[in-house]
Amino acid sequence: MYVLPNTVSSIAFLIADPARAAMLIALADGRALPAGELAYAAGVTAQTASAHLAKLLDGGLLTVETEGRHRYYRLAGSHVALALEHLAAVRSMTPTRRQPLSREGRSLRFARRCYDHLAGQLGVAVTQGLQERGFIVPTAEKQFIVTPLGREWFGSIGLEVTALKPSRRGLARQCLDWTERRHHLAGPLGVQLMAVLCSSGWLRRSKPSRIIQVTQKGWRELKYHLNIDEGDAAFMPRNP
Repeated sequence: MYVLPNTVSSIAFLIADPARAAMLIALADGRALPAGELAYAAGVTAQTASAHLAKLLDGGLLTVETEGRHRYYRLAGSHVALALEHLAAVRSMTPTRRQPLSREGRSLRFARRCYDHLAGQLGVAVTQGLQERGFIVPTAEKQFIVTPLGREWFGSIGLEVTALKPSRRGLARQCLDWTERRHHLAGPLGVQLMAVLCSSGWLRRSKPSRIIQVTQKGWRELKYHLNIDEGDAAFMPRNP
């Protein structure tokens, strides 16, 4: 395969800048991050970060996704992550700067209500578990479709998918999680799923905040149904 020299040099120019390199490394784990967090990771102002992000977008190294009023940036594909990994193998890169979280912030990151559906690390893990088992499948326009196997599983926990009324944005929607920068399940299906998990005693709402707690029964059921194991996630705060 022949690669044009100017293509290599233009990409190398984009990555060579320390601030842009820091932004790319911050996105190497597959998450999508807002400009403010990328500015912090790079140690630059918001205005400077905006200029760098525009260059990375124009250069095809990043894509941008809009969620409400916010814009989230991610690597343009696995080929970009692979290129970064190869460069890192030549010489180790400086660890990415991350803003420390408070105790409440860690709890909110673990599990919380996003409007009326489950979000945070747990929300993303549940969504990934549903996909891995073929219960839901991501499609275009940030939607999920529920498979026949999925309808059967949801029914087994007391959620009748056929009884749900789709909103104008569909029955099951991909919502970009603002802490994990990955998608969790939203839409009428996401709302009803959290309601069922709470009524079944798997989850417990925190009245004064949006924090969601997992009960001991919930951990057992999550392990059994979706292979989400409390013991595999030491970063998750424990609940009584």
